[in-house]
Amino acid sequence: MQRNAARTDPVLVANRGEIAVRVIRTLRAQGRRSVAVYSEADADARHVREADEAVCIGPAAARESYLSIPRLLAGAAATGARAVHPGYGFLAENAAFARACADAGLVFIGPPPAAIDVMGDKIRAKQAVSAAGVPVVPGRLAAGMTDDDLVAAATEIGYPVLIKPSAGGGGKGMHLVTEPSALRGELVSARREAAASFGDDTLFLERFVTRPRHIEVQLLADGHGTVIHLGERECSLQRRHQKIIEEAPSPLLDAATRARIGASAVGTARAVGYTGAGTVEFIVSADSPTEFFFMEMNTRLQVEHPVTEMVTGIDLVAEQLRIADGEPLGYGQDDVTLTGHAIESRVYAEDPARGFLPSAGTVLALREPTGPGVRVDSGIAVGQRVGTDYDPMLAKVIAHGPDRATALARLDAALADTVVLGLRTNVAFVRALLAHPDVVAGRLDTGLVERDLETLVADELPADAPAVFGLAALAEAWADPVDLWDAPTGWRGTRPPAPLVWRVGTAAQHQAGVDVVVTGTPAAARVAVDGGATRSGVVETTADGDLLVTLDGRTRHWSYAHAGRTRWLGREGAAWPLTEADPAAFASAEAEAVAEVRSPMPGTVIAVHALAGDHVTAGDPVVVVEAMKMEHTLTAPRTGNLKDILVAVGDQVALDQVLAVVAEGAAEPPTGPSGGPADAPTDAPTKEAPDA
Repeated sequence: MQRNAARTDPVLVANRGEIAVRVIRTLRAQGRRSVAVYSEADADARHVREADEAVCIGPAAARESYLSIPRLLAGAAATGARAVHPGYGFLAENAAFARACADAGLVFIGPPPAAIDVMGDKIRAKQAVSAAGVPVVPGRLAAGMTDDDLVAAATEIGYPVLIKPSAGGGGKGMHLVTEPSALRGELVSARREAAASFGDDTLFLERFVTRPRHIEVQLLADGHGTVIHLGERECSLQRRHQKIIEEAPSPLLDAATRARIGASAVGTARAVGYTGAGTVEFIVSADSPTEFFFMEMNTRLQVEHPVTEMVTGIDLVAEQLRIADGEPLGYGQDDVTLTGHAIESRVYAEDPARGFLPSAGTVLALREPTGPGVRVDSGIAVGQRVGTDYDPMLAKVIAHGPDRATALARLDAALADTVVLGLRTNVAFVRALLAHPDVVAGRLDTGLVERDLETLVADELPADAPAVFGLAALAEAWADPVDLWDAPTGWRGTRPPAPLVWRVGTAAQHQAGVDVVVTGTPAAARVAVDGGATRSGVVETTADGDLLVTLDGRTRHWSYAHAGRTRWLGREGAAWPLTEADPAAFASAEAEAVAEVRSPMPGTVIAVHALAGDHVTAGDPVVVVEAMKMEHTLTAPRTGNLKDILVAVGDQVALDQVLAVVAEGAAEPPTGPSGGPADAPTDAPTKEAPDA
């Protein structure tokens, strides 16, 4: 227990998901009480279950719950909280929230509002560190630039350029532009995303560094003048500026560069009077690894902080609490030792095989890995509903070893033992990335994932999966037979046993389906898939409800769960939905004349670019759906006339919901009663300009 722990006890955790669970873990270890906040959508969430107390702060919409300062302060008042830990995301880097906490008599477990102000504005931050002698990427940083100003600046800077939101972070609103013709369209999208994510659409430009590597330095600064760094993390494996895998230390830096970049980070913190835990992010060219440029400072805990904890042995949340209690760190830079190597993978609710679209559903079965050097920071539990209201990250799997090769092997093995059934995840994709030759060799850069994306997202259904489904269904049907006539043996008194036949379709890949034929019992079955060779099969149920399936003498461990008509199978870090095919789903001759625009994920319609009756060309934007803070433009699948637009802006849509229908036909101008062009009705909706 810290000497002044009463000052920060109990602590309201103003966040959700895995970071809330992680903060609660340290609070419990220190004997402090935790208060969770939750929206109506998160009533059954894991962080709510694990906290000492929980309070509902509003509906699902983040602006009415997790982003509402009045509601958070009311929750603190109602529960008697003395301090607030903001986690990351939401209001973690909001100076107004930090000030509001202070005004309410609450300790904000983070840096001073003035430091958040400076570093939260990426333009001011770059100006401040540049004045302190820290190198910055060439760009145009003036505040309040119009689109015309930005276009002119790009010409001066030179292409490629990176559009970045001044108020943002985490890759939201960032757009790489390689050609002048694309810039204006990307500015429109970037402003909209920045406004939606941060409430501020101010943008600036930077020259894009070729073969960039993303290196960040972890800092701790107490209120007694001590500022130290805890080494660096490499976060170069990204997709669309969203980090996927992070590690510590970086395989790029030599000892001299590590000391220089750490000193620059410490100088950055001192320049703004920083206290607490924070991270200074740098960009380093793989072609010139001794040269680095300041990108931004994150005035909070980072998602990837566990890798630093595992190589230093320092609990960063505990240090945040110590600093908030007014205590000195009690150690200096020379006392920090880096031991071994740690690598972290983020586990997202998304479907890489379908363009990384968000996934939603109920967690039907969950297996999280254990083992030497393995740590899991998770925010989910069996039975929990995962929606699309918030960020798609479910958990983080971290592995530590004496060297990088051992850490990589342990992380891959841990991911292979991770199964989340009920929704799609990126686990199989991450395992493919970890096995990439350049990743194994440490030849990283922020463009690696995009260059080899097609190979990395290949997600073929294992050949054994349909057979396993048939065996699992046989075992399920055998679980409770009333008598011989109910047992699914195909037994008949007057003729040979009839086989059991399932029509199995793979929902994720939208295949038509295959016939699975099974005879016998779960302990001695014969199974054939789509007329193929008959194979011997044995299936047993484990104590936790999983399956041990043997096909032709080879045994593998599968997870199995179901909800309604959908069965979920999981193996080696991936899960596949398998459904009994619906005959009505097969295309008819009439259906061939129309093409449907379907939502590839649950979300909210934020733009409709066409009207019923419009002529569209294949590839024209029709509807824009937003989910988990990302926009997805859905285009016409064929050239023809829009027969129906079935949604409007603001509508909530489900996975595979039909949003519009395109029928065959040439463009025909509408006619009025006299045969001439029809006037548009005065109350007709106005189409927005299509996204670039």
